[in-house]
Amino acid sequence: MENVSYEEQLQSIQAFESTIRKSENALTNMSQKGNNTTLVQKRLKALYIGLAMLEFVWNRKSHPYTEQDIAGARLVLIGLFPSLESMHAKSKEGSPQKTLLERRIKAFHLAVQAMDDMGN
Repeated sequence: MENVSYEEQLQSIQAFESTIRKSENALTNMSQKGNNTTLVQKRLKALYIGLAMLEFVWNRKSHPYTEQDIAGARLVLIGLFPSLESMHAKSKEGSPQKTLLERRIKAFHLAVQAMDDMGN
């Protein structure tokens, strides 16, 4: 895995935690309205696993995930890149939204890289 500064590590972990909170809130709201939550649940699991991979690599925290869980999460995270990059391209230069998206994209890339490294 590439060498990442402590500040980038913190920002990446915070980006995952923020995305997880937003997804958990979306899941709660969708459940209350009786909407289909399958996609959000799948993404939320991938976010949990992505965060766990970063914490494993950087902080040596153990995790309960199998190789199959990790492989599935990797595909879900990779599948999010096109929409994240599209939102990033449309966001205003210097805006908090653009900064948030840059950090989220970086965090997801690092998580995928950690997953790739674990498979080798």
